Amino acid sequence: MAFTNWRGLIGCIHPTLRPGSTEEVIRLLPEGMGVLSLYNEIKRGERDEFEKVMVGYEKHIATLAEQKCDIIHPSGAPPFMVEGFANEAKRIKTWEDRFQVPIFTSGQNQINALKALGAKSIIGVTYFSGDINGAFAKYFEDAGFHVKCMEGMEVPFNRAQELSGELVYAFIKKLFLKHGGADAIYMLGSGWRTLHIIKILEQDLEIPVVHPQPSRVWEMQRRLHVREAKQGFGILLETMPPLPR
Repeated sequence: MAFTNWRGLIGCIHPTLRPGSTEEVIRLLPEGMGVLSLYNEIKRGERDEFEKVMVGYEKHIATLAEQKCDIIHPSGAPPFMVEGFANEAKRIKTWEDRFQVPIFTSGQNQINALKALGAKSIIGVTYFSGDINGAFAKYFEDAGFHVKCMEGMEVPFNRAQELSGELVYAFIKKLFLKHGGADAIYMLGSGWRTLHIIKILEQDLEIPVVHPQPSRVWEMQRRLHVREAKQGFGILLETMPPLPR
């Protein structure tokens, strides 16, 4: 049904069977951009799952390439970030060469978003606990950012979607004040159901927020040479800056 994706067809691979992120992306995308979604089955959100799931990502990329997707987005920042910034880049280059389609991960997308917004320093928030947050911080440090903190909220991995936006807002503001501000707020993970707090955070803290859903929608548009701004979900989608070169 080619008429439904006359502005481009996007292949998305999600790390979990958690609902929410697919719906949000589709609602934010302009009309005429089609989405094919496939899913992995990460359940615990732990390192051993992240290491094993790459086989699933590659299988799904092959399927989406066969469907002639214009771009493919393997989402899920943690599985790629724990590999490390350089190793992720090598893996994506290998897949692009093999499948002959542009591919970008969540981490690569969020780096692009931060650069497009001119950010040099970030305050990061996740819904992961423990040492893995240090791996996330190192990923962004290796990409050239000053990570003032990367702190997780205490919540079971499979219940991150139940965190209220108001609770997340308060947690982020506390970090912002504790660490003396930054150039941008970074929210790691697609489990958040918090689109409604992005604009409020930007107004109150006077810095941009890089949230997974608006960020990927921005890059999907720019990669497909579409530029349709959307109000109410942060400055990135409102201004639609070009992709960094």
